[in-house]
Amino acid sequence: MAYTFVLVHGAWHGGWCWYRVAERPRRGGHAGFTPTLTGLGERSHLLSADIGLETHIADVVNVIKWERLNDVVLCGHSYAGFVISGVAEQTAATIRSIVFLDAFVPGDGDSIQDLVGDAIREGVRNAAERRSAGVQPRSAATFGVNEADRAWVDSLCVPQPIQTFTSPIALKGARERIARKVYIRARGYINHTFDRAFAAAQSDPTWRSYQLPCGHDAMVDMPDRVTELLLQAAA
Repeated sequence: MAYTFVLVHGAWHGGWCWYRVAERPRRGGHAGFTPTLTGLGERSHLLSADIGLETHIADVVNVIKWERLNDVVLCGHSYAGFVISGVAEQTAATIRSIVFLDAFVPGDGDSIQDLVGDAIREGVRNAAERRSAGVQPRSAATFGVNEADRAWVDSLCVPQPIQTFTSPIALKGARERIARKVYIRARGYINHTFDRAFAAAQSDPTWRSYQLPCGHDAMVDMPDRVTELLLQAAA
């Protein structure tokens, strides 16, 4: 059976970060979409102070709508846990499985700046004080990316639209009603918010949970294993 994967990148990244994962299921006859969110990656020329979380949710909703996708395995990395949670509110009927890859699992009314540590909150404050449209990226080393790929990742990361970190999300429970829910924790990256999300998934029989021995950018560090888990999420 062929599956459709929609893989959503995290803050500062772009669709480029999924290359190693997306090519693997495609070779097996599956469809893979790796949208780049507005203002990032090859769309960084669109960076604007007007871009908020709802913009990024619309980016992914529109891929599903215009590509006429159904039975989707929807995966979000890190910040994109917010994005895919919002997407589920609008397209739940099209989603086969939802996968959080070392990602936030927000509650109604949460924003990124509510759930992150001091370093990112300081980045948001600095951007606001400079009246900048974007929050400067953190280094690949900070996220525990393997040494061979750090320069590549750093060269492609760009400022994250500031409002995507400050916008609250509105949720009404669509995510929880999806039958197949998966949380994947990258243990090489210290993050207490992700630890709590993983523990919650472990304790909930409606979720499947896994751990990987790598840094935060698991799709870069362990593409084979991430692909394997995505295929399992679809089954």
